[in-house]
Amino acid sequence: MLRCYHILNEKIQACPREDAQIFIYVSPDETEKKFLTSELKLDEHTLNSTLDPDELSRLEFEPEHIAMIYKRPRNYIVEDRFLFRVTSMGIFFFSDKIILVSNEDLPMFDDKKFAKVVSLKDVMLKMLYRSIYHFLEHLKIIDMITNELEEKINLSMQNKYLISLFSLEKSLVYYLNAITSNSILLQRLKNNAGKIGFIQEEEELLDDIMIENSQCYRQAEIFSNILSSMADARASIVSNNLNVLMKTLNIITIGIMVPTLVVSAFSMNVRIPLQQAPNAFWLVLGIAFVSVVVFYVFWRLKKW
Repeated sequence: MLRCYHILNEKIQACPREDAQIFIYVSPDETEKKFLTSELKLDEHTLNSTLDPDELSRLEFEPEHIAMIYKRPRNYIVEDRFLFRVTSMGIFFFSDKIILVSNEDLPMFDDKKFAKVVSLKDVMLKMLYRSIYHFLEHLKIIDMITNELEEKINLSMQNKYLISLFSLEKSLVYYLNAITSNSILLQRLKNNAGKIGFIQEEEELLDDIMIENSQCYRQAEIFSNILSSMADARASIVSNNLNVLMKTLNIITIGIMVPTLVVSAFSMNVRIPLQQAPNAFWLVLGIAFVSVVVFYVFWRLKKW
């Protein structure tokens, strides 16, 4: 699917294909891929890499354009079950146009950062900026989910809450790897700023993006460390709660067995003491009751 835009009055607006400067290909089909590789001379391997969620960020200089792959969070769906994944997106920068290739259909220019766009290089940099804020938005959501799971784990011993916690921890590992990969890309852009043709304002924007990416990494790292420690602590708490429950059940079982033993002893079909006594039934019940009291006192003294 193809969507076309151009820059008009410092804003990005939809337009017909013949007037477009920005081309967004969402999950391009074979016909669109053939057009991109044959007509626009995009490298086929690089084009396919933009649709590979496991591809690392990188920057390549081609004869007629600059090819860039960067990481961004994948849109979360309920079927993911608290597992936040990352995916790749491609930017192919020409002198007169820019091509964006994505495997997901999502709003590209809805962020306030695109309220003022002056050039195609500005679009390229702000797409990277938008990706960082997308990571930050997901980190906030992960933090909120973690707090909710923490409350549920405190009240329940079900494994599903711990499994959800482990999924979030795994998600943060994906995010840390993706943010690190993006940081390498940003550093390469910084090193080749003159070759790309960044002006002073664009270099300053790139510096801001690198700072934001570094802060995003630190925040994800902090969340990951907290979540890892909390997951280990919660697993220990659940295990301890289970041990306490088993101990209580064993004590209750022993408490029931004591009077049962007394009654069973006087229920055998052999000659036993008191079998001729007229109040034998009440004596047996009394002994059973006393055994329960003795066990209870012993239990309290031992502070079980």
